[in-house]
Amino acid sequence: MPEPSRRRRLLVLAICCMSLLIVSLDNTVLNVALPSMQKELHASVAGLQWTIDAYTVVLATLLMLAGSTADRIGRKRVFMAGLAVFSIGSLLCSLAPSLEALVAFRMVQAVGGSMLNPVAMSIITNTFTDSRERARAIGAWGAVVGISMAAGPLVGGLLVESVGWRSIFWINLPIGAAALLLTLRCIPESRAPKARRPDPVGQLLVIALFGALTYAIIEAPEAGLSTVVPFAAVALLALLGLLWYEPRRDEPLIDLRFFHSAPFSGATVIAISAFAALGGFLFLSTLYLQNVRGLDALHAGLWMIPMAAPTFLCAPLSGRLVGSRGPRLPLLIAGCAITVSALLFAAFQAETSNATLLLGYILFGVGFGFVNAPITNTAVSGMPRAQAGVAAAVASTSRQLGQTLGVAVIGAVLASGMAASSYRDTFVAAARPGWWILVVCGALVLTLGALTTGRWGRRTADRTADRLQEAEIRDAAGVGAPH
Repeated sequence: MPEPSRRRRLLVLAICCMSLLIVSLDNTVLNVALPSMQKELHASVAGLQWTIDAYTVVLATLLMLAGSTADRIGRKRVFMAGLAVFSIGSLLCSLAPSLEALVAFRMVQAVGGSMLNPVAMSIITNTFTDSRERARAIGAWGAVVGISMAAGPLVGGLLVESVGWRSIFWINLPIGAAALLLTLRCIPESRAPKARRPDPVGQLLVIALFGALTYAIIEAPEAGLSTVVPFAAVALLALLGLLWYEPRRDEPLIDLRFFHSAPFSGATVIAISAFAALGGFLFLSTLYLQNVRGLDALHAGLWMIPMAAPTFLCAPLSGRLVGSRGPRLPLLIAGCAITVSALLFAAFQAETSNATLLLGYILFGVGFGFVNAPITNTAVSGMPRAQAGVAAAVASTSRQLGQTLGVAVIGAVLASGMAASSYRDTFVAAARPGWWILVVCGALVLTLGALTTGRWGRRTADRTADRLQEAEIRDAAGVGAPH
C-alpha cells in the first residue's frame, strides 16, 4: 500500500479516535464529579443515576438510527453534525442551573454522541479493509478508552477541586472543535451503495423499551409498584413489538438476521455484560472513595489509575491478538479478570485493605482492556460492508445499554440497602449485592466468550454472512427476497 494512502488511513483513525475520546472522557470525568454535583444540586442516589443514565439511554436508543442514517445520507455529514451537537450540549451542561436542567442537557449531549461512535466505527471499517489491519486499528480505537479512563479522573479531579464540577464539560469544547475542522478537511464522504429506508415504528419501540426499562429500575427503590409496574409492562410490550414487527420489514432498524450468527449474538450479550460491569464498577468506586474514605476528587482520580493504566496497555494487545489468533483468547482473559476482580469485592471485602483494593482495580482494568476489541471486531466481521454502520451501531448500542443497566441496577441495589445513617456506616454492606451482580457479568463474558468463538460459532457466522450476502445481491438486482 503506498505510504500516502497509509498516512491518510492513520489520519482518519486519529480523527475518529478524537470523537471517542470526548465521549469516553465525558463519562469518566462525570463519575469523579458525582459527589460534588450531589452536594451542590442536592441530588439523591437516583438523581446521580439520572445524570449518567439520561445520557446513556438516549445514546443507546439513537445509535442504530444514526448508523443507518449515516449509511444513507453520508457518514462524514452525520459525523460532523454529531461533533457540533455534542459540543453545544457540553456547553449547556456547564451552565445548568439545576439537576433537572443538567439531565436535560445531558440528553442533548447524547443526541450528538449517538452520531459519533457508530459512524466513526463505520468510517474505520470502510477505511481499513484488510482484516488484520482493521483489527489493529480497532485495538488502537479501544486504547482510547484506556486513555480517557487514565486522563479523565485526573483531569476531572483537578478541575473539580480547582474550578468546580461545571468545568468538566469545558474540555469537550476544544477537542470537539479540532475534530470538526479536521473532519471537514481530511475525511472523505462515504455512503452505503443502497440507501436504507427509515424505520420510525422500530425507532419508537426501541425508545419505549430502553426508556421505560431504565425508569422502572432506577425508581424501583423509592416508587411504589403502582408506579414501576406500568413502565415495566411498557418495556415488555415494546420488546415483543420489536420481535414481531422488525422481521416483517424489508429494511428494519434492527436486522434480526444478524443474531443468527452465534459470535455476533455472543458479542452483543458480552458487550452488555462488560459495560454493565464498567458502569457499576465506576459508580460504586467513585461513591466509596469520596463519600466513605473521604478523599477529594483529585485523590479519588489518582486511585482510578491502577484500573485505567491496564486498560490502556491491554487494549492494543487485545487488538493484535484478535488479528492474529481471533477473539477467543482475549475474551477468556477478560472474563476471568473481571470475574475475579468483582469477586474480591463481593466475597473478600477488597475495600477494607489498600492492597486488595489495588489488586481489584488492576484486575478490572486488565479485563476491560481485553474485552473491547473482540466485541467490535466480531460485530463487524462477516457482515457486508454496506451494512457496516448498522452492525457497528448494534455493538455500540449494546455497550451503552450495558452501561445504562449497570448504573441503574447497581444504583437501585445500593439505594435499597442504604439506611438513614451515613455512607460510612452502611455503604460497604449495601454495595455487596451489587458486587455479586458484577461477578455474574464477568462470568457471562467468560462463558459466552468460550461458547461462541469455537467451530460451531464460526459455522453459524459463515452461514449468516452467506445469507446476508445473497440478500444484498438480490436487493442490488431488484429481486425481492422470498418470504
